[in-house]
Amino acid sequence: MDARVPAVAEQLLLIERELRLLSLWAETPPAPEALASEQPFCVDTLSFEQWLQWIFLPRMKSIIEESHPLPAVSGIRAMGEVVYRARMAEASSLLEALGDFDRLLGA
Repeated sequence: MDARVPAVAEQLLLIERELRLLSLWAETPPAPEALASEQPFCVDTLSFEQWLQWIFLPRMKSIIEESHPLPAVSGIRAMGEVVYRARMAEASSLLEALGDFDRLLGA
């Protein structure tokens, strides 16, 4: 097992926590067609926080639970900085959690 897995799992929980604290967590999933987008981050069908909640977090949890190799790199914070550029102070804890996730995968 990759020694980073426990830290990555904890980081995923922190990302979820930050989404909830910012009231960006949805109770209802998007339409299946929106989730089927082939664009990076589903930019054509989902908001960034929807992508985090409904695509990113479930995929990463699945990777961990099924003992698949972790991705070699992540640049997710950069996308968050673009999306939240007008609300950087408000989203700072979420961006920090995303950056920590990026660093864990790059370690």
